[in-house]
Amino acid sequence: MPRKDLPCTVTPNKPALGFDLRFHAGYVLVVPLRELAGTGDRLTIVFRVTPAADKGHPTYFTQSIRVPKIAENARGSSSLNGWFDLGEGKYRVDWLVRDRRGRVCSFNWDAEASLPARDKDLGMVLRPGQVRQTEVETFKAEPLAEKDPADPPLYVKVLVNFAPQNPDSSVLQPFDVDALVAILRNIVRDPRVERISVVAFSLHERRVLYRQDAASGIDFPALGKALESLNLGAIDLQRLSQKHGDTQFLAELVRQEAAGPSRPDALIFAGPKALLERNVPVEELKETGQVGYPVYYLNYNLNPADIPWRDAIGNVVKFFKGDEYTVSRPRDLWFAVKEMVSRIAVWKAQRQARMAVQ
Repeated sequence: MPRKDLPCTVTPNKPALGFDLRFHAGYVLVVPLRELAGTGDRLTIVFRVTPAADKGHPTYFTQSIRVPKIAENARGSSSLNGWFDLGEGKYRVDWLVRDRRGRVCSFNWDAEASLPARDKDLGMVLRPGQVRQTEVETFKAEPLAEKDPADPPLYVKVLVNFAPQNPDSSVLQPFDVDALVAILRNIVRDPRVERISVVAFSLHERRVLYRQDAASGIDFPALGKALESLNLGAIDLQRLSQKHGDTQFLAELVRQEAAGPSRPDALIFAGPKALLERNVPVEELKETGQVGYPVYYLNYNLNPADIPWRDAIGNVVKFFKGDEYTVSRPRDLWFAVKEMVSRIAVWKAQRQARMAVQ
């Protein structure tokens, strides 16, 4: 039976599927500040998550929170969040918080993580009934995927524009970073991708942030370190004085990466809408010429109805006779990468067959 020795309110968060293909569940704890008044307190949160299909194997979590000094007449409340990850299934959550005086507030609830019937073949990271701590490190190292020797090895080059969804924003939100990193992880996890080159750039700052050439995996910690230099809020007077400088930067980037000595099996652009005052002129793209391999664009766009028109990168991809995928939800990312890599594999097999008969 729930206890309220320590007055509190607990609001469960319904499990939601993230771009990392995990269900994220959690809660919001609200405690009146007057209940925490004094020279300092410590709240200890303990809860267990039990799969309905395997009640004998619950998973336990604990969290300790230091409370600073609070005045006796303090008004308002303190809000705290907690998260955990789930595979598909139904779960029981038994939760409590205790302060130093031994007062307890407890709560319990049922949670269900379910996929629509059309999404049952998504490559979920957690199996049904699995419970895990939420990953807090976006740039955690990725283990190399097991390769199937029966599949032709593919080499792809990925150009990622690290930018916020809102082009007027001066902050790259963690949610946007997580989604862009998830795009990279989904590509490198495909067992058919044997080598990958990554170029992380900022169209706003007009510079390449990170580069990794033809490796068996992606050095995510190094990528994360490089992104620390990103400062969208800074105003560079030299950039302001250069008319259409972002367009010139994109044109030069395409020229270097599409026409470079390294010949991948596909060139993949990724990122949110790049809305520039001027698209890259066709005349400049003609100087690069058709690249001779597939080109794709994974356009991360949470609200495609708001910006339905093609952006500057989309126009580049169109020139190269490439294809564009809109990524608004986790299912979009999964199916786009799956279809894209399959098409690249078919293209390479056909190319090798043509070369064999020449």
